Amino acid sequence: MWQPYIKGFHSYLLLERSLSGNTIDAYQRDIGKLVQYFEIHRINVSPLNVTLDQLQDAIKWLNELGLDVRSQARIISGIKAFYKYLLLEDLLQTDPTELLETPRLGRKIPAVLTFDEIQQLLAAIDLSEPHGVRNRAMLETLYACGLRVSELTGLRISNLYLDIGFVKVLGKNDKERLVPIGEEAVKHIRFYLDGARRHLKIKKDNENILFLNRRGSKLSRIMVFLIIKELAKLAGIEKSVSPHTFRHSFATHLIEGGADLKAVQDMLGHESITTTEIYTHLDTEYLRETVLNFHPRNLEMRRKNAASPPDA
Repeated sequence: MWQPYIKGFHSYLLLERSLSGNTIDAYQRDIGKLVQYFEIHRINVSPLNVTLDQLQDAIKWLNELGLDVRSQARIISGIKAFYKYLLLEDLLQTDPTELLETPRLGRKIPAVLTFDEIQQLLAAIDLSEPHGVRNRAMLETLYACGLRVSELTGLRISNLYLDIGFVKVLGKNDKERLVPIGEEAVKHIRFYLDGARRHLKIKKDNENILFLNRRGSKLSRIMVFLIIKELAKLAGIEKSVSPHTFRHSFATHLIEGGADLKAVQDMLGHESITTTEIYTHLDTEYLRETVLNFHPRNLEMRRKNAASPPDA
C-alpha cells in the first residue's frame, strides 16, 4: 500500500532534488518508522488517507518509546517532505502534516546521552573500589538492556542467562520479559559476581539479588539515582542524568541506528515475552540480533575485534 508511493518519493529526491544517497536513506527511514507504527498498531491506511490525528498519535508513540525531541523533529521533517511530494504529484489536495508539530513533552523526558557521553560517564567509575566494579556492571546493564531502575534493582542471579546473552526481567504489572544483553555488560557482571560480590556478607533473603549494597542488602532505587548523579558530575556532564536517561539513550541509539521499532518496543517491556521463548521462539533471536547489529556498545566491540591481529 505504501511502497509505490515511497518508491516514487525516492525517485523524486534523487532526480528532482538531487539529494545525496545518505540524505535519501534518512528520509526513507523516517517514512519507514511511520509505516512501522501503522503496522504495529494494525492500522490499515493508505498514505493518501492518513489524518493529522493519526500522525500525531504516531509521533506521541515515538516520544513514549524514548526517541528524543530532536530526533522526533527530524522524523517530522521527513514525513512533511514525503507529503509535499504527494501534493506536487497531485496525489493529494490537502496536506495532513500542515499542523503537525513536535509534542511539547520534551521537558518530561530525561536527557538522552550521546554514546561519547555514555563512555565518559563509565570512565568516571573508580574500578579499584569494590563498589566501582558493581557500579560499572550496573550502568553497563542499564545501557545494554534499557531497564527501568526498579527492574535493575530487582534483577535476580537465577534470571541471568549470560551464556546465551539474555536476562529475564520482571517489569510493570509483574510481567516477565526476556531482554538481550551485550558482551560488554556480561563481562562486567561476571567481574562483579566473581569478585566484589563474593566478599560481601549477604543478608538473608538477598542471596539471589544481583546488585547489593555494602551491607549485603538489595540496592534502593534512590541509591542508584545518587550513584549516577555523582558519576555524571565527575564526568563533567551537565545534562540532568538519571537511571531513566540510560533507558531513553538505549532506545534512541537503537532507533537512530536503524533498528526495528517493534523490536525496541518489546525490549522496553511494552509487550510481554515468556520465559520459554528463550528456547523456542524466533522473536527472541531477532531481538538479540537487533541489539548486536544496532547497539553502539556492540558496534564498538566489533571495530576493536576487527582491528586486533589474529592469534599466532
